Amino acid sequence: MAYIELCKYEDMDPEIQERAKPILEKTGKLGEIFELLALDKDLYFSTDAMVQNFLLKETLLPYATKERIALLVSKANSCTMCVDVHKNIAKMLGMSQEQVEETL
Repeated sequence: MAYIELCKYEDMDPEIQERAKPILEKTGKLGEIFELLALDKDLYFSTDAMVQNFLLKETLLPYATKERIALLVSKANSCTMCVDVHKNIAKMLGMSQEQVEETL
């Protein structure tokens, strides 16, 4: 099995650190997907743009509904890294731990 050393906050590009800081302050951790994407600035920002446009942009579906869908898809795919990152996003969007656990 391949092993990739993840990017720690102190080693991230300053622009990525700027995006990471509020997440760290709100949740206390970044999650492995964030650290994986942070290995490459272009990869990070292209993925971030997708998340901003599809998940965080205001639409007819409330944020909590979209995040619940993301949590369930991540769980169905058995991707613990994705579940972890979506738990963090859910908390940042104001979902309680109880709501996250109820979804899962």
